[in-house]
Amino acid sequence: MSRASELTEQVLGLVGSRAEAEVVASTGNLALTRFANSFIHQNVAEIGEAVSLRVAVDGRVASAKTTVTGAETLAAFVDGALETAALQPIDEDWPGLAPQAAVPDVVHADEATYDASPQARASIVKDFVDSGSGMLAAGFCQTEGRSIAFANSAGQVAEGRQTNAIVDGIHQTATSAGTGHAASAAVGDLDGAAVGRVAAQRASDSVAPFDAKPGEYEVILAPEAVGTIAIFLAFYGFNGKMLEEGQSFVDLGTKQFDERFRFWDDVTDPRALGVPFDTEGTPKRRLELVENGITRAVAHNRKTAKKAGVEPNGNNVPGAEGWGPIPTNLFIGGSDTEVGDLIANVERGIYVSTFNYCRILDPKTMVVTGLTRNGTFMIENGRITDAVTNMRFTQSFVDALGDGKILGLGNDARFADSEFGPGITIVPTMHLGSWNFTGGAEG
Repeated sequence: MSRASELTEQVLGLVGSRAEAEVVASTGNLALTRFANSFIHQNVAEIGEAVSLRVAVDGRVASAKTTVTGAETLAAFVDGALETAALQPIDEDWPGLAPQAAVPDVVHADEATYDASPQARASIVKDFVDSGSGMLAAGFCQTEGRSIAFANSAGQVAEGRQTNAIVDGIHQTATSAGTGHAASAAVGDLDGAAVGRVAAQRASDSVAPFDAKPGEYEVILAPEAVGTIAIFLAFYGFNGKMLEEGQSFVDLGTKQFDERFRFWDDVTDPRALGVPFDTEGTPKRRLELVENGITRAVAHNRKTAKKAGVEPNGNNVPGAEGWGPIPTNLFIGGSDTEVGDLIANVERGIYVSTFNYCRILDPKTMVVTGLTRNGTFMIENGRITDAVTNMRFTQSFVDALGDGKILGLGNDARFADSEFGPGITIVPTMHLGSWNFTGGAEG
């Protein structure tokens, strides 16, 4: 039995028959190698344990979390959660505990990553730095390994292991910068040199940018920009709580997108990260969010599923009481088209490497404002010509993906960084017919 499973059993034993209870325990490590000015300046690592507990006493619900797992501390931790629950009002929407159910036999863990050394991360950093001759590099390389266990007093148990490895950085000249990013469950999959070459090329091509006029442009969006679109759609739209509260744009069964748009959540995909159950112990499964432009489903936890009269689909996350269930293994379907061919089909447009500082203006219409960053270029007559200074956009993401608006999808789907962090989206480059740029970076 793993240490994480031991913790779940210990805490359930401490609760006993005093309440309905569910416990999530995790053990493992997180290590980070940071670099700036082309030198590694920090290497940090932490090994730790964490326990989350939710109890329900006659419909009165309370949650608690601790990273101190000694026997006396856990006893006080459990007593405190029960005391808090007794002071809560009855939650009329309490859905009860997850029943016993089989969890998919999926493991996204790599032993070399779980025990990755500082030297392994430093080697990736060196390859990234060396790829940008004469430039200054900055960024990080991260490795993480965790064992996660779940148990509740209804008899549901689940256990899994997960790892992830990330390299993310920029190359800088005196007047420009370019970004590169890669992620995987296995540190051996990271090619620091390849990621660095992308960043260096974007930086060198951006040395002398000009100010493009605001307006509607065709765009080629690199995976990082597409990843941000995917995250905003998932967080504000394909979210059972947002839909129940009338804040989501989602209209189930309706063709809301271009027929080329396919959007799904699937922890069982070999490329995914994470464990195949959520923080309520509900097994995850492939969830078709959009099929050929038709909106099919949203993420549900037990509470939102009960309200909607459907089955939960394993998308509860920490903090879901506030912001709702969120899918965390997102995919957008691509094609067999090379990115160069996508660019060749643009007579005049903008190539966007990544977005920055995006903020939702209206979740009901998915209007978002934000900036381009670290690699924005003019496309003319099917080829990238000049660099463009950062531009502000104000755009409905749903409208941008609407019927007839997706003109092409790339064959380069990969993990992409996004506004809410890496390791959630696997998406391709996208060619869109219209994007509304409203000004420069300052307005």
